[in-house]
Amino acid sequence: MIRRWLRRGLTLALVVSLALTLYAGARIWADPALSPYRDAAAQEIEAALDRHLADLAPGAIPDRIAARLVEDPRNWIALDALDTLAQERGQTLPPDLRAAFDAARAEDAGFFANAANCAACAYDPAACALSNVFLCHAPIALTPIGDVAAITRGAIAYMAGEAVDRIDVTLAIVGLGATVTVVASGGTSLVAKAGASGLKLARNMGRLSPRLNATLARAATDGVDWMALRRAGSMEDIAASLRAEAFAPVVSIAADLERVRAATDMTTALHLLPLVDDATDATRLARAAEALGPRITARAEVLGKSRLLRATVRLTDTAFALIGGLMGLILSAGVLIANALQTRLFAVLRRAAIRAAADP
Repeated sequence: MIRRWLRRGLTLALVVSLALTLYAGARIWADPALSPYRDAAAQEIEAALDRHLADLAPGAIPDRIAARLVEDPRNWIALDALDTLAQERGQTLPPDLRAAFDAARAEDAGFFANAANCAACAYDPAACALSNVFLCHAPIALTPIGDVAAITRGAIAYMAGEAVDRIDVTLAIVGLGATVTVVASGGTSLVAKAGASGLKLARNMGRLSPRLNATLARAATDGVDWMALRRAGSMEDIAASLRAEAFAPVVSIAADLERVRAATDMTTALHLLPLVDDATDATRLARAAEALGPRITARAEVLGKSRLLRATVRLTDTAFALIGGLMGLILSAGVLIANALQTRLFAVLRRAAIRAAADP
């Protein structure tokens, strides 16, 4: 009797769990506005990352500083952020590491070292160090002058039958604001224009991830009518040569890059850009930057991309309902299967015992 009622209870639990799971899944499927995730508040982002920092091994920050010190050129955006984080956490660097840190700073801060790097940077963005790119190259790269130059180079190469750097031209078009017709509203066009110039500079410095480069390449191929662009004589003509849907991811990423810059600075935004693979990454990085400000750099260094970006989202009530339903479904099904196997086993054992007793 008890076993029968137990099976009925488990069957009921299975049905209820299945109904909850199907209901939550159907709501998410039917309503695109529903999502299993929500944006985390700034306080939630800080709290989540502080918990991760508390779990770090004692040598994590010194080890990261030591690894950064052997790079050439050294990334002082990351090194200074890590040094500050160590002080915030009350960690004193080992004497030999502190001595190496100070010696490296004195070496890289010298006038002749900076002058030589700045000259190379002004000529070739790939030779720029993050610490002086804004001084040496950005005054041109982040203004309309650089965008006009990129489009002019592309046009000259096209007319000469040479290979055109389509990604560079595409970002220059966004930077000049020709995509105002593909941006929805709310001043996003101005934000995207500024971010596109940063993207162009980052690409020339080799600071874009392979997936982000692929996104830009798709936009450059699918988003521009290159024959129409060749005949363009005004910004209106340039805008008319664009296909809005192909540009949407680029515009979104550019706008989020500008949000990162506004929350920190351009060099920090360039430093963090390799973490971005797609528009979702860019949005989450911008959210983290707005919550943390300049402190985001050190946390990205020691925690990595996954934990940093994961801290910017939280599960919604719909997600908890779906997870609860799935767990109940699995648990109920497992118990029912185990009960059925147990009943079957006992039946086999009883028959075997009866046959054994019947044998003389």
